[in-house]
Amino acid sequence: MLKHSLQFKLSQKLSPQQIQLMKLIQLPTQAFEQRLQEELVENPALEESSKEDNYDLDDYGSDTDDYDDYDNEHIDTGDINIDEYLSNDETPDYKYQTNNYSDDDEDKTMPFAAPVSFHQDLINQLNTFILTDEERDIAEFLVGSIDDMGYIRRSIQDIVDDMAFTQGIYTDEPTVERILHLVQDLEPAGVGARDLQECLLLQLKHKTPSDSIALAINVIEQQFDAFTKKHYDKLLQKFDVSQQQLRKAIDEIEKLNPKPGGSFDGNQKAVEHIVPDFTIRIVDGELELSLNGRNAPELHVSKDYQEMLQSYKDTSEKSSSQKDAVQFIKQKLDSAKWFIDAIKQRQETLYVTMNAIMFYQQEYFLEGEETKLRPMILKDIADMVGLDISTVSRVANSKYVDTPYGTKLIKEFFSESMTNDQGEEVSTIEIKNILQQVISEEDKRKPLPDDQLAEILKERGYPIARRTIAKYREQLDIPVARLRKKI
Repeated sequence: MLKHSLQFKLSQKLSPQQIQLMKLIQLPTQAFEQRLQEELVENPALEESSKEDNYDLDDYGSDTDDYDDYDNEHIDTGDINIDEYLSNDETPDYKYQTNNYSDDDEDKTMPFAAPVSFHQDLINQLNTFILTDEERDIAEFLVGSIDDMGYIRRSIQDIVDDMAFTQGIYTDEPTVERILHLVQDLEPAGVGARDLQECLLLQLKHKTPSDSIALAINVIEQQFDAFTKKHYDKLLQKFDVSQQQLRKAIDEIEKLNPKPGGSFDGNQKAVEHIVPDFTIRIVDGELELSLNGRNAPELHVSKDYQEMLQSYKDTSEKSSSQKDAVQFIKQKLDSAKWFIDAIKQRQETLYVTMNAIMFYQQEYFLEGEETKLRPMILKDIADMVGLDISTVSRVANSKYVDTPYGTKLIKEFFSESMTNDQGEEVSTIEIKNILQQVISEEDKRKPLPDDQLAEILKERGYPIARRTIAKYREQLDIPVARLRKKI
């Protein structure tokens, strides 16, 4: 029996700043930690408990002794009720923090050296060349014109004109072309190319010469269009080679990197270390969900600010400057109070949403078979937890869950449904997996067109139109049959 407790109604007390709250909800764990640090810097009235003062993770919400001194104290400073800011015993009636997140695995990310940027690495390589001042200026300008994928997308004439107008460097096209060839000798191979054809040629010419490399160079130089369209019969006839010889040449081309700049370690903006926001474990045959403890920081109002308010209360004659200071303190306290409550609301929203997803997909989480994934759309979960569809979307699109079967992006559990030939509702995820399997097993010399793929899936019990096959194939990033052809 699956343990589940869903909160069907969230507190509405934070409605005035829903935009900021939605932004907090959308943040994954690492980005949330950065946002938290920014708020701590900006608001001196907000403080984070030290690690020594942290609550035991298994007793979250049960320890409020830190603020017992203020439980019965009411400081009246005009329209300021300090009790509103000092109250620290509002805790949700479930445990959000993870049971398996301890000091042993907290903040164990290994430190790393700040990477050198892609362009700076190219500049560093230029420093090993003996160049005149003019040549170095041109070379550095060309490096600055290289995009993140490693290409120069501008014409030589545009570069010549731009250098004259913006840098006061007056040169001509032959000189820039000569310096460009020097830049194209930098690593990684292929950098500084003006199009894909040139990029592949630069990489091939960097390789150790062989018959296969020579043929590959001829194919790219002379028959690039036929190669991209996989017209292999035309290539065999043009170069008068065997299928085996052509296959080896094509294998060499397929090893090349069409985006040399994107492979640079310091330029991998799209790749990041994933920190799971949730953990699902199977304990004694039952599912247990926990929210990563890094999403539940211990925050409180600064005692220095409390003491300043106390001093104001005790002062018999209150000056204008003191009143201005108290107004400033009130603003900071309001902001701190809201931020603390917003974090609690964020924790509650994340927990109940993921708990609903776990409950809805319990067969999958218990067994790990993708065929057990039920069709599920955002509205299904929104209706279960009483949230807007947009809120559920913010949780699903940016959060990861650590499961017994690996770390998964939550939105991958959502899919539409279709009916098979038995009249049963099945997930489109299941159909896509079958389609991917069929394509992986096809004869690459005669890849299956979409209409034949539709017939095969129909035979397997999934009556799908050809246009639907095309849509799923594109979503799986699988090219059309002609581009899947191999020799």
